[in-house]
Amino acid sequence: MEVCIIKDQYLAFYQTIGERIREIRTSKGISQAELAEKANLSLPVISSIENAHSQTWLITFAKIAEALQVSADDILRLNTPASVDSYPEELSELLKGCTPTECESIIKIVKQVKSTFESQKNEY
Repeated sequence: MEVCIIKDQYLAFYQTIGERIREIRTSKGISQAELAEKANLSLPVISSIENAHSQTWLITFAKIAEALQVSADDILRLNTPASVDSYPEELSELLKGCTPTECESIIKIVKQVKSTFESQKNEY
């Protein structure tokens, strides 16, 4: 029983990593083929990682992060209180210099994105 739980946790971890890589890649308008080329990897490797069909070697992960021009933390960040607690400060820093109207608009956008994430979670 314990082995199944551990296996499920690993699978969930690799699914999260794959999803984050896909999100970053698509937000940058990069295809899997382009990412594979930039990272000097094969297209099946990229697809397999994004779909959590294989585990990722550290060197492969580093090549992907470098090709996407993101830090490892952008892909590996954990949902722990320590990392989550840093977001309000980061958001506050981003809002500096914005007008009240701009702040309200940004908050509306964030609320809509959060709502979309929540509805996607409910679909699974």
